[in-house]
Amino acid sequence: MNTGAPWPTLEQAEARVLGIQTKLHRWATDDPDRRFDDLYNLVWDPAFLTVAWGRVRGNKGARTAGVDGQTARYIEQCRGVEVFLADVGAQLKARAFAPLPVRERLIPKAGGKLRRLGIATIRDRVVQAACKLVLEPILEADFAPCSYGFRPNRRAQDAIEEIRYLAARSYEWVLEADITACFDEIDHTALMVRVRRRVGDKRVLALVKAFLKAGILAEDGAVREITSGTPQGGILSPLLSNLALSALDEQFARAWQAMGTESQRHKRRRRGEATWRLVRYADDFVVMVAGTRTHAQALNDEVAAVLATMGLRLSEAKTSIRHIDEGVDFLGWRIQRHQQRGSTRRYVYTYPSKKALAAVKAKVRALTKAMRNQPLRVLLHRLNWVLRGWTTYFRHGSSSATFDYLRAFCWRRVVGWLRRKHPRISWKELRRRYLPGWWPAQGTVRMVNPSAVAIVRYRYRGAKIPTPWTSDRQGSPT
Repeated sequence: MNTGAPWPTLEQAEARVLGIQTKLHRWATDDPDRRFDDLYNLVWDPAFLTVAWGRVRGNKGARTAGVDGQTARYIEQCRGVEVFLADVGAQLKARAFAPLPVRERLIPKAGGKLRRLGIATIRDRVVQAACKLVLEPILEADFAPCSYGFRPNRRAQDAIEEIRYLAARSYEWVLEADITACFDEIDHTALMVRVRRRVGDKRVLALVKAFLKAGILAEDGAVREITSGTPQGGILSPLLSNLALSALDEQFARAWQAMGTESQRHKRRRRGEATWRLVRYADDFVVMVAGTRTHAQALNDEVAAVLATMGLRLSEAKTSIRHIDEGVDFLGWRIQRHQQRGSTRRYVYTYPSKKALAAVKAKVRALTKAMRNQPLRVLLHRLNWVLRGWTTYFRHGSSSATFDYLRAFCWRRVVGWLRRKHPRISWKELRRRYLPGWWPAQGTVRMVNPSAVAIVRYRYRGAKIPTPWTSDRQGSPT
């Protein structure tokens, strides 16, 4: 590696990386049995390191330091990006690179539990990002269309729409499941077996294994060895967890193929047998069953057996079987069949769950309880950030009634905040100053109106979701 040569610009690096990724993906797609034996040189390629740095630098986590205390800003101001990347590349080329332990942070979860978050150093994050750039187009060629989490061009709305699509077509029983501590319990040996199916380069395999075994610096200052799992928060972890859980995807894909053609599946159901489909988003998934509750219960043991091969367990507390008429909650959505108002027809509707609504209300309530020493425009700016994100996520469902409720709730909270902030101002004067047209505003900043957000039905894309490396990749119909 010529460390004296000029480094490519981000635009030049992205073009080169995209070209190489496209080739890797095409080769992996054309030959499902191919193992790639010469990938390590790409990991320390200046273009891949430059793109990796761009992605790490653009992440909010760039402001957080790992065990070495260095942030992205420190590297830019004190070391220089090119010097830093050249040093990382030289270590990789000489095979002298060794990841440092991740810094552990415990993040509160709903219900009082804690989630372990592993914060890697900036140097390790860049190398993980470069590894992901190399491995992702290869592994994506094997991933099934039924998984949507942490995959390019796929999103939660795709998973929700597939569940709605299947539920409207006789898949009325739902096995809703959650995996216990998925990121913490993945078996390293089983995971590396799956990596080796596609990667034959021992240097890349050693690098991936080194990240898995890097260790954790706990909050009490002790360093613990890692015997299972991938650190949650690592750039490479979502890809590796998807690879581990693809064992479940493959099991259901084989079962679907064994059910035959569409007409053969119809015959199965007429004989009293069941058909089923898996819809997975990271470690949350549902199994849609066209059959009976007994059929859905039988699949629970099959799922548990497949997960056990990867060292994973189902969470009994979060695993349930429901009929679509009862409704299920998934990824913040409520999916339930109702009778259409003014009609005898019944349709499957998707709308924000009570838990999701309670979460956004809690954020609005927290903001309007505090910040009394700030001007109204600062409060509105913070509220708008919350409301825009929440309504954008839920605008693809039957959310009008929820948006109307949220509009009234936010209005009351902001008006209450104003009354507490200005106790000596009359209501008439308060309206004149801060409620033009009866809506909270100050200067050019107006509170987002949830009721004004357009409801747009999300287009069901099925298995025809293209990857970033091809525009015409298609799979079998759902």
